[in-house]
Amino acid sequence: MDLRLPGLRGPRGPRRLLAAVAAVAVLAGAGTWTAVASDDAPPVHRADRVMAVADGVRLDTSYFTAGPAGRRPAVLLAHGFGGSKADVRAQAERLAEDGYAVLTWSARGFGGSTGKIGLNDPDGEVADVSRLIDWLAGQPQVELDAKGDPRVGVAGASYGGAVALLAAGHDDRVDAIAPAITYWDLADALFPGGVFKKLWAGLFVNSGGGCHRFEPRLCRMYERVAASGTPDAEARALLQARSPSAVADRVDVPTLLVQGQSDSLFPLGQADEAARAIRANGAPVAVDWIAGGHDGGDQETGRVHTRVRAWFDRHLKGDEGARTGPAFRVTRTGGVDSTDGRAQSRGATADRYPGLRGGPRDIPLTGGEQRFDNPPGGTPPAVSALPGLGGAGGLSRLSSLGVGVSLDFPGQYARFDSAPLGGDLRVTGSPAVTVRVRSTRDDAVLFAKLYDVGPGGTRPVLPAQLVTPVRVEGARTGEDVTITLPAIDHEVEKGHRLRLVLASTDLGYASPTAPAAHTVSLVSDLSVPTAPGLATAAAPLPAWVWWLPAAGALAAAALLLSSRRRTAAPAPDPALAAVPLQITGLSKRYAGSADRYAVRDLSFRVEKGQVLGLLGPNGAGKTTTLRMLMGLIRPDAGEIRVFGHAVRPGAPVLSRVGAFVEGAGFLPHLSGRENLELYWRATGRPPEDAHLDEALRIAGLGDALARAVRTYSQGMRQRLALAQAMLGLPELLILDEPTNGLDPPQIREMREVMIRYAATGRTVIVSSHLLAEVEQSCTHLVVMDRGRLVQAGPVGEITGSGDTLLIGTGVPVAEPVAEKVAALPGVASVVPTDDGLLVRLGAEGTASRLVAELVRLEVPVESVGPHRRLEDAFLTLIGGSA
Repeated sequence: MDLRLPGLRGPRGPRRLLAAVAAVAVLAGAGTWTAVASDDAPPVHRADRVMAVADGVRLDTSYFTAGPAGRRPAVLLAHGFGGSKADVRAQAERLAEDGYAVLTWSARGFGGSTGKIGLNDPDGEVADVSRLIDWLAGQPQVELDAKGDPRVGVAGASYGGAVALLAAGHDDRVDAIAPAITYWDLADALFPGGVFKKLWAGLFVNSGGGCHRFEPRLCRMYERVAASGTPDAEARALLQARSPSAVADRVDVPTLLVQGQSDSLFPLGQADEAARAIRANGAPVAVDWIAGGHDGGDQETGRVHTRVRAWFDRHLKGDEGARTGPAFRVTRTGGVDSTDGRAQSRGATADRYPGLRGGPRDIPLTGGEQRFDNPPGGTPPAVSALPGLGGAGGLSRLSSLGVGVSLDFPGQYARFDSAPLGGDLRVTGSPAVTVRVRSTRDDAVLFAKLYDVGPGGTRPVLPAQLVTPVRVEGARTGEDVTITLPAIDHEVEKGHRLRLVLASTDLGYASPTAPAAHTVSLVSDLSVPTAPGLATAAAPLPAWVWWLPAAGALAAAALLLSSRRRTAAPAPDPALAAVPLQITGLSKRYAGSADRYAVRDLSFRVEKGQVLGLLGPNGAGKTTTLRMLMGLIRPDAGEIRVFGHAVRPGAPVLSRVGAFVEGAGFLPHLSGRENLELYWRATGRPPEDAHLDEALRIAGLGDALARAVRTYSQGMRQRLALAQAMLGLPELLILDEPTNGLDPPQIREMREVMIRYAATGRTVIVSSHLLAEVEQSCTHLVVMDRGRLVQAGPVGEITGSGDTLLIGTGVPVAEPVAEKVAALPGVASVVPTDDGLLVRLGAEGTASRLVAELVRLEVPVESVGPHRRLEDAFLTLIGGSA
């Protein structure tokens, strides 16, 4: 069946303009144009337009260009699920500066776009991409291959990555793609092994705004599968039709596949299937496994952008000198660099993609036939990944540091161990094993995991927190089942064991609720892929290594001693032991720039009991400052001290800091209290240190704590997220936009929570764009602009320094008198109020001269004082750059 859109010819054939171009109408006229300037790049011009597509759907778009006139290749940049075009604006601006015409849009049902969510329906979201390509073909800045055929690439992550793959399969005008952390077969991603991935599916629906926001047939499918716990053939067919795998034989353009190792939603196997299919079509393919993913971790944003740009330079601009990187690269992390506290990260590369079964090595396992139970109701469930709780660091990436958060319940699993390894073993790909399964029921569901177990059975770690579910039909009579375990890149050290666990339950999946007894035994050894062709980049050697032999032992010793002094952590400052925060001379440059600063020479101090508002326009450096404060990134200069201790990644003093930076994800089927208890257990700290009841009392959630989070309003979710940040009652609490998405009553409640928390003697730092709210909730302010400090001090001091005076008269002032006041020298304007006048002074006006003139005019002055809202003060301080 031909799934291409009408009017599209096959690959490499003559191309013509789609008839659908007539359906594209620009509703906003010429659009709204803005310019974004930088110090060393051409200004980026942005045009915002609303475009009408099929079925009355309207898409909210932004078009970015930069540099001189002339034609250049175009890039369509798609956003992730639950987001909007705003999420990819920074990337669009960078690509525009790199010489591309970039079009972003909010997909159906998201942002400012209308329509129902179709999960990349070929007749919906995918057809929209073709209509956007039609529009690009008519733009004077866009290079054309033929009439109606622009030179165009498509990039995006997650939901946006899938639409890039689908667009390449449905529209042969697409010339190159760079999808990231996405799926090849959505049915396999959400129903792996015939088992329903219930937590991720629930988060999908919730982040889309609820089932009613989806196409009705998708909503009915989700409700049916969620209720039964078992995916049916109709559900699989519906998702497969929306998957790139449905057009596998038609994706034949150069493809850069970026996939996450920390990803229980779309694991590495999804990219593997895509790579094999696209390479079979004869197209160039490169595969890049990053350290992050949907479960958190390092998303390697800067490196990935550089590689995507080079990929498009080669395949869109035709730049043969562009360095697109190796055919395969994997980021390897492990341990912490003792010199700077950063997690160590290096790339391993190969000149060909080895797949997931390269260089297999057989590892014998021991353990006879074992019996275990599926508990009634499927509870308590074992724990592997924790969707939505990955955070910035990613719980799944803790495995690289020898930390695990998985949990198996006795009597609900079987285990098979290897002998201690005689040498280090690097597992790269998907291990596999064959087992025999019998059950007291015909339908058995198992969850397979491969642990790395330290000497003596200590520190069992589940790499990347990944598990393989498998449904065994006909299990009552016994079945041999070959299980392909999740793809990982993990170093197993000498002396460690590999442990295969087959469990009957898992928190993230739906398993049978009827009680059953399973019996399993080994049929084969464990086959472990090693990808022997991979070469790991060596860590850079210090410069002194090269001249050490010539310098002599004495000089080397002196150098080492001075180096240690420079890299050692600064000693605590006793004078600042009671000061929650002092920032001195803080600077951070943009990546790859020697003279462009995100933060420059910033200094301020915060005292106990203050609620400090961090204000500034977009790009002021607020988020960068907060990330440095939390130890997520290191400054280029200056220092941050929290209670006298220097902040660096992993610094112990950070345990005294709580943060609510991007909101928190919660497990929708658990209660608020259960979510918080699960989160605290994952930190590994003692339960009594959580001070759960105190945090909940301050957050004021009341009886709602016993209800499932899926029943919460947005305001309740925000307060639960704030309670999570307050666990342990940190002495310094950092909140980034805590009132986003709240209505006025909810904002007022959030304000009271912050004030109550500071009233306990602790300190709150809040970054917010709601100036009126900051004025009511904060005691002190720090105003930033273009990375620099503009002003800091008490709120009253900053708002009271304006040029507008409130003249209180007790009664309204007659219009003729107000006109006389307005005509006075040094008065810029006068606005009558119910009980006086608002007088704005000119450059030469003074308050004392004004009062004298008012007395002369017999104005009954009762009071005189400054009158300026925080908004007025803010705009004055930043010079309108907001």
